[in-house]
Amino acid sequence: MPNMNGAEPRIEIVAPFGAAFEWMKAMLFRPFDLAKWLTIAFAAFIAGSWGGGGGNFSRVGRLGDGNWKYRATKYGDWPDWNITPWIIALAIGAGLIVIILSVIWMWVSARGRFVFTDCVVKNRGAIGEPWREYRREGNSYFLFSLVIAGCALVCVAIFALFAWIVLGAMHGDRESGAASVVFIVVFVLFILAGVVVAWFIGLVCHFMVPVMYQRRCSAREAFVDVTRLVFHQPGPFILFLLFMIALTLGVIIAGTIVACMTCCIGGLPYISTVLLLPAIVWLAAFRLMFLRQFGDQYDVWSSALAPAPSPLPPSPTAPA
Repeated sequence: MPNMNGAEPRIEIVAPFGAAFEWMKAMLFRPFDLAKWLTIAFAAFIAGSWGGGGGNFSRVGRLGDGNWKYRATKYGDWPDWNITPWIIALAIGAGLIVIILSVIWMWVSARGRFVFTDCVVKNRGAIGEPWREYRREGNSYFLFSLVIAGCALVCVAIFALFAWIVLGAMHGDRESGAASVVFIVVFVLFILAGVVVAWFIGLVCHFMVPVMYQRRCSAREAFVDVTRLVFHQPGPFILFLLFMIALTLGVIIAGTIVACMTCCIGGLPYISTVLLLPAIVWLAAFRLMFLRQFGDQYDVWSSALAPAPSPLPPSPTAPA
């Protein structure tokens, strides 16, 4: 936002990163409190800041003869699966359970994002109070995330149907080379567009929670406001995105090393969050420090609803 002289503020990357490091040290090590550490780690865990572990799904080879049969007479034939009805019912039931559990976790994570943000902003370890205080904002963010996920699934389903129709039309037609090229081009363009849209929405959602936390507004209002801010000054946000990708990769590598050194114990969901909490808090504070450079309306510490604890590192754009 413009300053008193009408000029745009200077948005930095390195300065808020250093300020976030000092804030992390003040939170976790001055003084060190194990109970506070574990509480903040739990808040980060339910916020999905670091899931840890992760499932390793190996490819299934032969499942035996039985009713799982794949028949192909020659190259190019469509697969023919013989699956009994009870297997179909079991798969549908498992899919429904996964969907229900995913929606529940999305709701918990949406509420947890505000809990973790509150812990970082107020330099405290608390779960119950911010969980209740930011119930409306958390539920609004959950509904917004649900709509985004639904739209993404619809887009993927439409493209999958389109691909199935096109491939079915080209099946067995050896003179459809031009159609194949067109399909490949459309497929690549769709993937690239999907990646760009996903990165953009992810970037906007990354800053929606601090805006909702500071202003106590709905997810729709925060999405519109952050989108306008990103389009108004895209350069700093692109640098922030690239910087965060590099930092996140560093945290993933560190988490993998910790998991290997602890015989995979350090890779368990909550345990990994506890062990990597300094890096998680550092990145969370970096996001807040970066956003506050755009004005008081984006500074979570400037709101009377979130009094700044002492000492608070100065804004990177503040005069000396």
